[in-house]
Amino acid sequence: MAPERELIRRISPFALPVAIGAFALGTLLDGTDAGWSAAIAIAVVYLNFVAHGASLALAATISPTVLFAVGLGGFLVRLGVIVAVIALLQQTDWFSIAAFIVALIPSTVALLVVEMKLLSGRMQADLWTDPRSHREAAR
Repeated sequence: MAPERELIRRISPFALPVAIGAFALGTLLDGTDAGWSAAIAIAVVYLNFVAHGASLALAATISPTVLFAVGLGGFLVRLGVIVAVIALLQQTDWFSIAAFIVALIPSTVALLVVEMKLLSGRMQADLWTDPRSHREAAR
């Protein structure tokens, strides 16, 4: 399994509980509109992470040049999508930009910390092991 897909697999179980927690906290602090805005922010962070990981995993199977292009270009595309989502949501009466940003920034930082933690330990060695070496060891 590609390292990017493994990260997605390990992070995915936490997306829904974190979104529920953000909804509950936002609702508690400023009403259901803030709760929904915070939950949507968590969904945006998670979907951005999944899009990033999946696109890198696919690009890595093509060539290093495509991987580089997807890494840099994909960031700009995903950032543009986030800005577009915010612009569309601001057209609604219920959207709270403050709750969205207050949920978006800490959850993005937390996700980056979890990624670094996962990749700094044993998982990194496991993920980057050459699959051919497993086949040769089995002989």
